Amino acid sequence: MTVRRLLAETGSAELAEWQAYEKLTGPLGGARGDVQAAMIASVIAGVNRGKGQRAPTVADFMPRWDRAKVRKTPEELFRQAQMANAALGGGFNTTTP
Repeated sequence: MTVRRLLAETGSAELAEWQAYEKLTGPLGGARGDVQAAMIASVIAGVNRGKGQRAPTVADFMPRWDRAKVRKTPEELFRQAQMANAALGGGFNTTTP
């Protein structure tokens, strides 16, 4: 399913439920495999480390796909969200209750 179709067919409440589910059960999809592989790698490295060396952590073996550390202002993030919303055919509600 494309992202556009997913967003068209799934409401924000359901997306929030999936987010909460993932927080309880761990990552879904490929990220879960990365965590599982990192856990195994850390255990293998840990039992084979030299005397006095620190035990590696799972984080030591997690792939870092986006190594860029670009800090964005809230305004820049909001503009990006607006552009993504517009690209997906979304509108803006400018009225407040």
